[in-house]
Amino acid sequence: MLDTTPLLTALERLTDRLRALPESRLRRGAAAEALALAREFALRAQRIEFPGRQPAELRDAGVFAVADQLAVAGRDLALVIGTAPSGSLDEAVALVEAVEKRL
Repeated sequence: MLDTTPLLTALERLTDRLRALPESRLRRGAAAEALALAREFALRAQRIEFPGRQPAELRDAGVFAVADQLAVAGRDLALVIGTAPSGSLDEAVALVEAVEKRL
């Protein structure tokens, strides 16, 4: 099984940062960035786990829940990524790092 520690570490760092942001920063785009990443991770996980099935979109649960949504979607992806084509882990880590830089 593929070691997903780099993804989980980057994800934990980003979600901790999101939880510490003031509401004003979340509403000015940080929450939208995080939700987009959570949705991307949820789609990737569903495509790996259930190929051929139409993925469901992660709903928006609000700016105060987005860090938790990202944590769950990221962990779901980490669980199934061991069966994914090579490069999927690196791509996921790069996506987390890119969002973190934009915050």
